[in-house]
Amino acid sequence: MKVKCLLVDDEPLAIKLIKSHISKIDSLEVVATCNNALKAFEILSAQEIDLMFLDIKMPNITGIDFLKTIKKPPKTIFTTAYRDYAIESYDLEAVDYLLKPITFERFFKSIDRFLRERNSNIINEKEIVQDNYILIKSGNKYHKIKTDKILYIESLKDYITIHTTNEKQIISKYKIGKIEEELVDENFLRVHRSYIINTSKISAFTINDIELDSVEIPIGASYKERVVVFLDKIKK
Repeated sequence: MKVKCLLVDDEPLAIKLIKSHISKIDSLEVVATCNNALKAFEILSAQEIDLMFLDIKMPNITGIDFLKTIKKPPKTIFTTAYRDYAIESYDLEAVDYLLKPITFERFFKSIDRFLRERNSNIINEKEIVQDNYILIKSGNKYHKIKTDKILYIESLKDYITIHTTNEKQIISKYKIGKIEEELVDENFLRVHRSYIINTSKISAFTINDIELDSVEIPIGASYKERVVVFLDKIKK
């Protein structure tokens, strides 16, 4: 499938140049263009975008500030005539920062970087390959972990730590919400914004916390209702 691209720039010539560059790469396609962040937000809300080319100096709101407002932004390459925002752009995990005028050679290097990262993420995002184990990348290694050996999963910002029954800990750059979606085993339950537990390992519980092999996991306020419903089933 082709990479769906959105071009956001208030300069028509800049849009034309990027479209020309994209037309030379078979794996890319332009699905929409616009000249301001508000219109870009409408487009992102209406359709799936894989890669956004985003100008920084635009009317009403800058590209930097716009990207900060998006909860789940697509991968983004900044296109600008200004060097001043480079550091801030990388803090936002931008794929690249292209200075105008953008040559095809520099553009291609940026796309190559995006495609390499995307291919790596495809492997990462398909963590669940069988019902009974997951593959998790930690550093340069992929760890095969049997789901019945997982005690609980702990989150800290963009990283998770998988705690296993043999006391092994595996740390990976992965969002807890993503791993929650992928854990199809019905034994896993989100009990806190920072914790997913293996319910088959519960040894004790109260209305405020759950104990797993002597480790106490707090029950978050926003998760308490559904956790209590689950715990009530155990009592019966």
